[in-house]
Amino acid sequence: MFRGAYQHILSLSEESLNGVDDSVVNETVDIIKSSNQIFIYGSGRSGLVGKFFAMRLVQLGFTSYFIGETITPIVTKDDSVILISNTGMTKSTLLVASVVKRIGAKIIAITSSEHSPLAKYADLVIHVANEHRDGSLAPLGTLFEISTVILLDSLVAELMVKTGQSEEDLRRRHAIWV
Repeated sequence: MFRGAYQHILSLSEESLNGVDDSVVNETVDIIKSSNQIFIYGSGRSGLVGKFFAMRLVQLGFTSYFIGETITPIVTKDDSVILISNTGMTKSTLLVASVVKRIGAKIIAITSSEHSPLAKYADLVIHVANEHRDGSLAPLGTLFEISTVILLDSLVAELMVKTGQSEEDLRRRHAIWV
């Protein structure tokens, strides 16, 4: 079961990420680079995935926060917010989206549902498909969450290139290397 599960997860994650359009990746990078601050939000495991990315953005030298932490400042119109929700219908994520939309910050939605309520709030949607999963090998949102981790870590590599940074640059901003 173990080998079958990871092979299933890896195979379908690769299939899902191959469906992400390069223009969406480039637009995401442009939005991040032009933002004063980058905020991330997701609920449950999607939130944990978001925290991974927020940490890497800080290591890249961006000002990044996870919404809901005690030290998170207010979002402004000069910021961007990345919202992660498999279904695109998570109530807390939709609440954040509605507030952010009213403020006028850019919204990037990462979801498996291109036509969800969350997608309707977004300025840009990154579609992470997960239609052909086997629940006994990848239960609940596993495929979406793993695919999103890979997507966002791949965006880190793209951002490194677009900002002219090396792993050593990130290491200098890494908490354990200070």
